Amino acid sequence: MTTAELPVIAAVDGSWRSYEALEWAARDAVRRGLALTIVHVRPLNLRTSQEEQRREAEELLAEAVGRVAQVAPTLHTSTLAPMDFPAASLTALSEHASLMVLGSRGLGGFRSLLIGSNSLTTASMARCPVVVVHSGQAEGEGAEAAEAAETFSDIVAGVAADESSEAVLDFAFEAATTRPGARLRIVHGWTMFSSMLSGGPVFDRDAAAGAAERTLAELTAGRPEKYPQVEVVQEPVHGSASHTLVTASATAALTVIGRRKGGEELGFGLSPVAQTTLTHALGPVAVVPC
Repeated sequence: MTTAELPVIAAVDGSWRSYEALEWAARDAVRRGLALTIVHVRPLNLRTSQEEQRREAEELLAEAVGRVAQVAPTLHTSTLAPMDFPAASLTALSEHASLMVLGSRGLGGFRSLLIGSNSLTTASMARCPVVVVHSGQAEGEGAEAAEAAETFSDIVAGVAADESSEAVLDFAFEAATTRPGARLRIVHGWTMFSSMLSGGPVFDRDAAAGAAERTLAELTAGRPEKYPQVEVVQEPVHGSASHTLVTASATAALTVIGRRKGGEELGFGLSPVAQTTLTHALGPVAVVPC
């Protein structure tokens, strides 16, 4: 089985956020022509018998399959219920997925957290792209938010002036082709300091802006011809790339970022821009290994 034939994996834990992500995953699997595997990781729990945990998992997965049938009745689905630490299990399963979809937070942890530790860890370590579904809505509004999000068509991709952007652009263009009429906004943030670090203009802002425009043109060279059905908008942005991406995520069908090196000091394999965008986004975010 090639990577393009691997299923979409959606993780559920019974929380409304995980069901919101499940419905997003079902719709995306249909768009991509892929099967959907629904996973519920049973955490290690010595206070509950394995038989009871197995029964609870079966009930939860049955409800999940029923929800998918309402959203995508013709979609082929399968289920898994491994017993393990959630992030470890999902990271291992990512080797057998074309895409993994998670809710921004699950049942555990603190309600004040913007993103749960399992979602953040999986996005940081998975072998395939991971979509973390944020809705920006409160509990009980998930279904309405998911339906509203389907009205958005823009795909937003955040790119850097290096080779890490190749994988981000590949994923973003492919995602745009599955959404007829989608517009792809390619965002590249720059500052005078970043211009200096890259060997560009140091004191001339207009020259630095021109260099940023040329960088975007070089990064996207050849792709508009390969994907003529996708409208491309190049957006070199002076200032914070993460602020621009977070703002854009509120009205984007999907925001795509790369899991670049440089975030190790944060405890995860995410760059500061990726960490900030993933944490504060107001819509679905895809984290692409690169």
